[in-house]
Amino acid sequence: MEYRRMGKTGLQLSVLSFGSWVSFHKQIDDSIADELMGIAYDNGINFFDNAEVYALGESEKMMGRVLKKKNWDRTSYTVSSKAFWGWRGKENKPNQTGLSRKHLVEACNEALQRLQLDYLDLYFCHRPDKNVPIEEVVWTMHHLIQQGKILYWGTSEWSGVEIMEAHRVAHQYGLIGPSVEQPQYNLFERNKLENEFLMVFKTVGMGTTIWSPLASGLLSGKYNDGIPEGSRFALTGFDWLKDRWVKEGFLDKVKKLAVLSKELGISVAELSIAWCIKNLNVTTAILGATQKEQLLQNLRSVKAVEKLTAEVLQRIEDIVQTKPVLPEH
Repeated sequence: MEYRRMGKTGLQLSVLSFGSWVSFHKQIDDSIADELMGIAYDNGINFFDNAEVYALGESEKMMGRVLKKKNWDRTSYTVSSKAFWGWRGKENKPNQTGLSRKHLVEACNEALQRLQLDYLDLYFCHRPDKNVPIEEVVWTMHHLIQQGKILYWGTSEWSGVEIMEAHRVAHQYGLIGPSVEQPQYNLFERNKLENEFLMVFKTVGMGTTIWSPLASGLLSGKYNDGIPEGSRFALTGFDWLKDRWVKEGFLDKVKKLAVLSKELGISVAELSIAWCIKNLNVTTAILGATQKEQLLQNLRSVKAVEKLTAEVLQRIEDIVQTKPVLPEH
């Protein structure tokens, strides 16, 4: 396993990490979560990602039960949570969502209870909140660090302008600013990391914990012949992804990538994840595997990076940038 410093911090994260979005509680139970987290940890993964909204708090509870059972040395791994949407779903009342000081503090305390931990290594503002002054957000996160409840704070799906504004406020008041951003990044979702954040990386040096390196499983190749039962696209609430997938001709591109990856002697999933971590602005890519074989295959991506020569990268680029031929209506 390779480890990278998270931006300008001293924290080292494994270049592959393990997350619970969608899978925990919805697709897998405690025993499978226990097995997968064990495989991840034994293969050098030291970052486990979570959020209050994942399975409305049940994902954190499940991860907490596994961590308690494993009894790993707490200094050997890192855990995150995120706050914004709340965990009560439609029952959310005012102040139970967003980035107010009240919600951030209470969501942090609730996450610690569910995860059965004394502190969070990373705590993310899961989305920007236009209704809360950025000063309030930065002060709150600074105080949580001072109290020892969190060690680093970050943003998720914030714009480059919003991140820089948080750093401006932190500098103005002598506070600790965000040190990590969690954007989506994969072969089909590239703008933030490759364009918008370039000045952010150059100036304040944010780390990144990227989500969906396989585009919700599309880049694993498992949808090449339809939608398997129990897969992410078979779950309710993913119609927006399926519509985009068809509209932009992603499936044809995945099939061409599969031909290239076969030529290289690796899977299309390994190729896709390796492509993500080839970018040194990626601190870690979060894996969301639901099966042992799937996770073991994804872990081989670290070694697959060496197959991504300049020529192979250009061939990938040619495939991905091809304009789709859309079906006639």
